[in-house]
Amino acid sequence: MNQEKYAIVDIGSNTMRLVIYFREKSGRLKEIENVKSVARLRNYLSDDGILVEEGICKLINTLRSFQEITRHHKLEEVRCVATATIRHAKNQQEVLQRVSEETDYSMRILSDYEEAYFGYLAVVNTTPFESGITIDIGGGSTELTYFVNRKLINYHSFPFGALSLKKQFVKGNVPTVDELNELRSYLVDQLSSLEWLSDRKLPIIGIGGSARNMVQVHQERIGYPLAGVHQYLMSYQEIDEVNTFLQSLPFSELQRVDGLAKDRADIIIPAIETFKGLMDIVKTDRFTLSRKGLRDGVFFEEITKDFGLSVFPNVIEESFFELATDYNIDTDHVFYVTNSTMEIAHLLNKVGLTTIDKNESLLLKRGAFVYNIGTYIDSESSSQHTFYLLANRTIDGLLHKERLVLALIASFTSKAEFNRNVGQFSEWFSKEELYKYRLLGAIIKFAYSLNATKRNIVEHIDLKEKGNGLLFIIKCNKDWGPEQYQVEKQKKHLEKVLKKSIDVQFSV
Repeated sequence: MNQEKYAIVDIGSNTMRLVIYFREKSGRLKEIENVKSVARLRNYLSDDGILVEEGICKLINTLRSFQEITRHHKLEEVRCVATATIRHAKNQQEVLQRVSEETDYSMRILSDYEEAYFGYLAVVNTTPFESGITIDIGGGSTELTYFVNRKLINYHSFPFGALSLKKQFVKGNVPTVDELNELRSYLVDQLSSLEWLSDRKLPIIGIGGSARNMVQVHQERIGYPLAGVHQYLMSYQEIDEVNTFLQSLPFSELQRVDGLAKDRADIIIPAIETFKGLMDIVKTDRFTLSRKGLRDGVFFEEITKDFGLSVFPNVIEESFFELATDYNIDTDHVFYVTNSTMEIAHLLNKVGLTTIDKNESLLLKRGAFVYNIGTYIDSESSSQHTFYLLANRTIDGLLHKERLVLALIASFTSKAEFNRNVGQFSEWFSKEELYKYRLLGAIIKFAYSLNATKRNIVEHIDLKEKGNGLLFIIKCNKDWGPEQYQVEKQKKHLEKVLKKSIDVQFSV
């Protein structure tokens, strides 16, 4: 995959999408176009399983509108995949031929396994979960997978989706109490039929537009302060509260709810009922959204096919490699300073001033790697840019709170700046946690000052207690003047956290 742009047409039962990606220098695929059409092809599938002519025309006309865009971008190879409605259509060969003859595209009909597998592949390559259950509820089918240690164990495709559930159980635009009870009973029967789901107590990862809309509604209702929906966590109670709120509204108001696409207003409640039913069966309180799904899974298969390995070895390492490439991080310098950072943390633990554990050591390493990444934008206000970039950029493998912690540590410049950054998030953390993040940030800042000129002159660091204070002994292999100046200037931040005076002695 050496070209710069890629495109995929996703023909779903409810919506059709054209997504165009640009391949950045890190290899990351960045969306540059996302065009949606609410075709609702499922409604054109007759009772005897034929996609009627009106539905075929809707499909062809939508694809022709998409091809105007792909031609503009000079994209000769466009992946075009179709899911449940075309898969279930008895006249699918006729549909395939019509698409091939009347549009630029050659359509690939995904099997139920492929549809489930691509969703699983997207989740394990872009989220931190080693084990879990995925659910991708489309318009005409619902795919579930169960994975352990990032390996696919089971999958199943139910022949119902948000659109078909609405059509089967809800006569109007919003369900009545009796219709809801019938829907819930049906979902319990269907989900209970899969023995491998019962009582797993694993996180559920939702894929697709209905899950995304549910998350967006929740974020709007609570005034969520961070950007992005990928890897957003919701509890059962939070999902139930969103569901109760939506069910309380007449359809005219439901269509205007912030975060909810107007075209999903009539199918969002059946979808949320499915999520709740699944959480009941699995007995879990953790629901996470994966914004990456089938389309991303198709590309992961393509990207990795030459390597014989479709699951990335480490999601977070891949993400940090992307950050290093996208923001021109000097990795040699970073690795050197990281070693100094870890050495200082070890010495502080050794004298009993700190108790930096294994998890906090990992935070130190990650924080040191992206420390002051905001200089890529502007060196004068690098701290503010660092915090904003890390807090609001999707980092695959890091949940939102973890991303925020990384931003606080990597942007540390002073207590005042730290407090400004943490301001609206203060309720997310205990006083002890905030103290520890300040400490980690101050250690990193101190370590960076020891390599101010990026010459890697520090050979060894030692620490001794000196009266009521501390004495750092820094052995160097070259003149240390610039480093000494920066250390004397910056050590006060570590002194304030430790409540100890610090002297620094340089030697050859």
